[in-house]
Amino acid sequence: MTEASGLPGHPRVGMIDGPATERAECVLAPNPSPMTLDGTNTWILAEPGSEQAVIVDPGPLHEGHLRKVVERVESAGRRVALTLLTHGHHDHAEGASRFAELTGSPVRALDPALRLGDEGLAPGRTITVGGLELRVVSTPGHTGDSLSFQLPADRSVLTGDTVLGRGTTMVAHPDGDLGDYLDSLRRLRSLTVDDGVTTVLPGHGPVLQDAQGAVDYYLVHRAKRLAQVETAVEDGCRTAQEVVARVYADVDRALWPAATQSVRAQLDYLRDHGLI
Repeated sequence: MTEASGLPGHPRVGMIDGPATERAECVLAPNPSPMTLDGTNTWILAEPGSEQAVIVDPGPLHEGHLRKVVERVESAGRRVALTLLTHGHHDHAEGASRFAELTGSPVRALDPALRLGDEGLAPGRTITVGGLELRVVSTPGHTGDSLSFQLPADRSVLTGDTVLGRGTTMVAHPDGDLGDYLDSLRRLRSLTVDDGVTTVLPGHGPVLQDAQGAVDYYLVHRAKRLAQVETAVEDGCRTAQEVVARVYADVDRALWPAATQSVRAQLDYLRDHGLI
């Protein structure tokens, strides 16, 4: 879910509904909004030549979209072997139960309430399906249960809502936590330095071909916003709404409710660190 769309500052390519890398294909859900950008990106992952596919984030409970994903998989001569969730927000996970009915695939998530099957997802673990290797990366902050999935063979990472293809994401207070989120961004940056990750496959928006540049942009943006919030409080803003009206005056008012959640998370962070 986006906090502010259309922000400049990190490279991007056009929207996709089709192949993005050798092993990743996007199916764009028909749920565009100020919060979801062009819609939710549902990802089909498969090793070339394999008859098994992994789905990341089936998306909203939209029968046409879910069946379209199944058709894409089957048209490539594959079946859905596993469904993974980056987190539990409805635009990513609401359709998971119905998708499991359509495909017979288990659903794995960090949150036990979202799982369909015996196994969950443990950060640091490697998942292998039909020769495809995915590494589970802990990236809480947007929500407490947010995960990313590294696809080493394509030097890419699926980030859910932690890094978007356009704009910046919200910290969904009180479940989301800014300190956790900043740590998650640094963890993603380490993948670009230590593991050679070059490409972000986001939960919304276009693919980013400069992963390190994207994460650096997010870190700089967060630091600037945090400083602006601190200054607003020093100048007399007392409520999250007052801070939003001052700090996010350049943002579409339709996004102010999301910005308010992020501001509450920023205020908690500043208090916890003795800065206000």
